[in-house]
Amino acid sequence: MTDIVTPAAASAAPDSPPTAPVYDPALTNEDLAPLREQRWGSYHIFAFWMSDVHSVGGYVTAGSLFALGLAGWQVLAALLIGITIVYFLCNLVAAPSQRAGVPYPVMCRSAFGVRGANIPAIIRGLIAVAWYGIQTYLASAALIVVAVKLWPSLAPYAVADDYGFLGLSLLGWCAYLVLWVVQAAVFWQGMESIRKFIDFCGPAVYVVMFLLCGYLIYKAGWGSIDLQLGAVKYHGWDALPVILGAIALVVSYFCGPMLNFGDFSRYAKSMQAVRRGNLLGLPVNFLAFSLLVVITASLTIPVYGELITDPVETVSRIDSTFAIVLGALTFTIATVGINIVANFISPAFDFSHVSPQRISWRMGGMIAAVGSIIITPWNLYNNPEVIHYTLEVLGAFIGPLFGVLIADYYLIRKRTIHVDELFTLSPTGSYWYRKGFNPVAVIATVVGAIAAVFPVLAKDLTGMYTAAQYSWFIGCGLALVIYYALAKRSRFAMTV
Repeated sequence: MTDIVTPAAASAAPDSPPTAPVYDPALTNEDLAPLREQRWGSYHIFAFWMSDVHSVGGYVTAGSLFALGLAGWQVLAALLIGITIVYFLCNLVAAPSQRAGVPYPVMCRSAFGVRGANIPAIIRGLIAVAWYGIQTYLASAALIVVAVKLWPSLAPYAVADDYGFLGLSLLGWCAYLVLWVVQAAVFWQGMESIRKFIDFCGPAVYVVMFLLCGYLIYKAGWGSIDLQLGAVKYHGWDALPVILGAIALVVSYFCGPMLNFGDFSRYAKSMQAVRRGNLLGLPVNFLAFSLLVVITASLTIPVYGELITDPVETVSRIDSTFAIVLGALTFTIATVGINIVANFISPAFDFSHVSPQRISWRMGGMIAAVGSIIITPWNLYNNPEVIHYTLEVLGAFIGPLFGVLIADYYLIRKRTIHVDELFTLSPTGSYWYRKGFNPVAVIATVVGAIAAVFPVLAKDLTGMYTAAQYSWFIGCGLALVIYYALAKRSRFAMTV
């Protein structure tokens, strides 16, 4: 159990503000302060993960694993191992935020210092901006399918070479900006509206997926179902490196929302509710979704004469305008759901953390939204090689942040949280360290990130291509070990 010093918010009278008189205004606002009520149950956590998994990106990622040249059972084993790792890691990172009622960047003050926590906040915020743009781009592709189906005359404007700007077609720009506005509108309504939205998104995709799968079974017959999307290329021990790579890919895909899962676990009633929701949403849901994906994808071969791993393209082949519109819009809504929960809320908290009195939670989210256009995300996710490169680079920076947080909370502080002192700039505070920064955390993060990103940038060197697949693990493990060793032995060693 966690030893938590009762925060001022809990000990004050019901109508008193949580920031006074203990909490420094430079470190808090209404969104960052400990929650007074935690209402989310297991289903809300389950729905969060459904929204995270049931997207175009999740579909393509799961489908791609079945085309690696492994036997079907080997892919399922890799999926199960990978998602189980994610499950346990999410439970670890969820605990401190749920028990203290604070978001991820505030929890980072324990390890990085009350000022130094802006380092992981900015890093995670910028990564979330990149993912936000990528997911908006993927969702906009589904919207383009709907537009062209309803108004065929728009088809020429979907070609970037003829009508394009900065690598995106004119119709692509329109679809992207429409979704940009829709997501901002949902986000602006607040956390309760977002919760209701994601409660709907995940189940809605399952309905469409089952209908799509049923349609393809009707066309091809039950005998056409195959869990193998390609020839088996690897046998015996030769398959082991590929299996390990598949496991790493699963962890890397979820490493973003896994790191800042505390932004959501803080709303949960208890850790029991979190663990139950994680169990349903990760191992159970991800395996069920992956099986549905591979069955659907395998049926595209006899029905359409080729393997199609993009659900939007699969839907677009159906001889029914209504079915195409319904399917594409559903996948669009699902991707909007994952985008908001995984890549909009996180930078909202992260950027607000940098200057709580100047940047509100909503303002932080809008900063992320604007940044997502500036980085032209379609150029970060336009072919398999670039996709893997993007995942590996992001994993290299996320891994060390995860390692430092886990080492600090579980190994150094033994699950003790002084919540009030997360919000004070007093030099005598537990998390002041050296002018508000903890050099140990900074060193561990920098060394871990450099070591993890090096194989990604130097893939031409012997062994580096394989090592790059494990960038998250390298960064996380190295940062955890360095942080623990230095925190125990240096003059900055911490006391609880």
